Amino acid sequence: MGKPKPMRPAPALALVVALTAVAGCGEVAPLRVEGAAPQSGATRGPVYAADAMGQPLGRPAHFALTEHASLSSLSWRGWGGPQAVATGRVGGMWCLPGCASSGYPATVELSGLEHHERVSYYTRATVRSADLPPDRARELRDVPLPVPAP
Repeated sequence: MGKPKPMRPAPALALVVALTAVAGCGEVAPLRVEGAAPQSGATRGPVYAADAMGQPLGRPAHFALTEHASLSSLSWRGWGGPQAVATGRVGGMWCLPGCASSGYPATVELSGLEHHERVSYYTRATVRSADLPPDRARELRDVPLPVPAP
């Protein structure tokens, strides 16, 4: 027969011994955190704006903002940050017959970036246009955008 192999303590037993030694050492030093805090505004994954039907859209050229107002010919100057701004046109059934086919020139700002597990959504839209009737301008000043359920 050969020479017996020396026995080594099992890793679990070593862990128990180490934890027992630490627990018996008295007070634990306070936790100290160093370094910069994570950026809360950092985008996680793709960024979308949902249309009036809740369909997620990324940098849309056009979309239904509400049941009665739509945006078209959008040209985005930014996307994915705290605000996204575009120029384009706004219209709807309310502007018949004058602007139904082309709408009014407008600037659109999306804001309220809300982060979910792997995506982010803009939650507010503001539409500005010097040509909008006063009641429509008020209605489109702060439009909540839907956020699809994960």
